[in-house]
Amino acid sequence: LLPAPNRNRSLLTSLIMSGVTAMARDTAFVMSTEGVLFPGTEIRDFMRAADLTHISNEVSFYEGCPFPDPDYTGYIFCSDPEYIDLLDDLGADIIELTGNHNNDVRAVYKVDTVPYTLNLYRQNDMQWYAGGTNLANAMAPLKIEHNGNKLAFVGCNSYGPVMAWATEDSSGSAPCQNWEWIKQTIAELKLEGYLPIVTLQYQEEYLQTATDVAIRDFRPLAEAGAVIVNGSQSHVSKPLEFYSDALIHYGLGNLFFDQVDFYITYDGFIQKHFFYQGRHISTQLLTITLEDTAKPRFMTEDERAKFLQDIFDASAELRSTP
Repeated sequence: LLPAPNRNRSLLTSLIMSGVTAMARDTAFVMSTEGVLFPGTEIRDFMRAADLTHISNEVSFYEGCPFPDPDYTGYIFCSDPEYIDLLDDLGADIIELTGNHNNDVRAVYKVDTVPYTLNLYRQNDMQWYAGGTNLANAMAPLKIEHNGNKLAFVGCNSYGPVMAWATEDSSGSAPCQNWEWIKQTIAELKLEGYLPIVTLQYQEEYLQTATDVAIRDFRPLAEAGAVIVNGSQSHVSKPLEFYSDALIHYGLGNLFFDQVDFYITYDGFIQKHFFYQGRHISTQLLTITLEDTAKPRFMTEDERAKFLQDIFDASAELRSTP
């Protein structure tokens, strides 16, 4: 007879978290020509195999979004509402709205599509955080209880631009401002018995290292009581560290987004976290690389070994950073 397992599945929660999703430009062109579900072909089963699946979607949906131009070199984006089917097919439960492109449609077409976008999420049984129709909604944490585990998601955008930030009476992402509000929110959630999970739209640069300013801003969130702190902004995969009883990952890299001139953006992470009896007990790191401009696949053993060696070498440097 096999020994009895030492865990009770009814007390376990699994959570998948991913980096940048921006269904625009060449990624959108591939979706519109190869099929909306095409980008998720290789990772679909894994993404659906968790209790909760998180996706950071940076671009709002707009019914008047023009047919995507694969040669477009600008930085103002919208997504066809049909693209919500990709997120639904991947089993997305939690949508992060820290992205700096959420109000692009309003800037160009003078239409606030955030309410329409949130309604699409609602219709597909997806919850969201770190963005909304006003500042109060954007700053409010998303609280989820599953199998006795209390998880709370909170995030903010420090990168901007100003037009992406919510105000008291307009849509957008939660601005980080002076960081005090989010540290206070983390501490309050901790006192309520939640495990705070913090995600940030931070400064963008194409380095496979953690900058001094990122270290300066991420670590205090761990000290405030977060159990996971993720950089959702980075198109480049970045180092990880354990700090003040938290896992800090300075950048997961792209999930669905094309940057064909920057091969360093082709490789990324998908995290799978496990929570048990109110504790974050482990994290599995899945490594992906981009194919056909828009379709991530899991790395081969050789690709993974080289990629992780580079990331872990960069992570080792953090141990000497005060």
